[in-house]
Amino acid sequence: MSTARATGTPLPPPTGAWREGDPPGQRRWHVADKPLPLEAGGELPSVRLAFETWGRLSPDRSNAVLVLHALTGDSHVAGTAGPGHPAPGWWDGLVGPGLALDTERWFVVAPNVLGGCQGSTGPASPRPDGRGCWGRAFPFLTQRDQVAAEAGLADALGVERWALVIGGSMGGMRAVEWAVSHPERTRALLLLATTAAASAEQIAWANIQLGAIRNDPHWHGGDYHATGHGPDAGLGLARRLAHITYRSEPELANRFGRLPQDAEDPWRGGRYQVESYLDHQAAKLVRRFDAGSYVVLSEAMNSHDVGRGRGGTRAALGRVTARTLVAGVDSDRLYPLAQQAELAALIPSASRLRVIESPYGHDGFLTETEQVAGLVREVLGMKD
Repeated sequence: MSTARATGTPLPPPTGAWREGDPPGQRRWHVADKPLPLEAGGELPSVRLAFETWGRLSPDRSNAVLVLHALTGDSHVAGTAGPGHPAPGWWDGLVGPGLALDTERWFVVAPNVLGGCQGSTGPASPRPDGRGCWGRAFPFLTQRDQVAAEAGLADALGVERWALVIGGSMGGMRAVEWAVSHPERTRALLLLATTAAASAEQIAWANIQLGAIRNDPHWHGGDYHATGHGPDAGLGLARRLAHITYRSEPELANRFGRLPQDAEDPWRGGRYQVESYLDHQAAKLVRRFDAGSYVVLSEAMNSHDVGRGRGGTRAALGRVTARTLVAGVDSDRLYPLAQQAELAALIPSASRLRVIESPYGHDGFLTETEQVAGLVREVLGMKD
């Protein structure tokens, strides 16, 4: 059933991507001056990254911090909702005057990932030849391709070396790739709820989500952007499944239990509260995201293996010279603590593994702002 029909709301547009003519909000854009060679072969002929900044770059250009978002995030790390930004910043409590990333001191940069849908080049973007959107023709990307595009943004901003690169989940994958691919450009590193390589179980969860999208009759092989109806049912189902893996079983039990939603009767076609919650999460995503980007970014996450072509994980992580903190969430069942423990053990400059205590599962790296703020302050205060 369509997410819209399940919740009684009108059908969403074919894509929730930011499109030309939409309010720009706080976004700025970097357009690469040359094609981007891709790890899987070929090249992306035109690359544009949307990004936002807070604070000012210092005269010696030593105060820049790179913040990398997770799968369905974007460049709007901090700030209010408004034209161009349907939701407040996803780490609003971390970035600003007097906060852990104090914008009176730090120049904070957050790009929308290559392949994303909130202003950066992705499947919903116009093709260079002007013949509609990329759609199914958009190439396969890896985390290394995305980092290469971000390195071009750093060059354009005049940032030779990041004071800190921080990311969680998919953002953490790119953060570790930054430190391995460009150790000379990464002074400090904070990795949250992430891994050195996507595991078989993570790939398996993604496989089911990708199947839900691709089996939606409105997918059209990825060429749905010019139709009147996108694969909202498939994307909504993918979001429901993903969101379960993002939270913990005890949290869902304590929050919802077996209670019905308001006056609905689950024995007569009604919903339990937890089902209503998942419907709500699905409906929100299909109105602000693009199914093609969900596929491209999920496949990029599945491809993540920092040791590929580098002699294995140990050899690759041995390249990292940045002072490093690695933290995981104690209730995370999607990216379990053992994955962060491996990172902390194999990165020569990493201190002991930090543990974020949270009932919220994988999403704890987003919700436990005070604990994350403490880690940010710690890594920024560490001596080289």
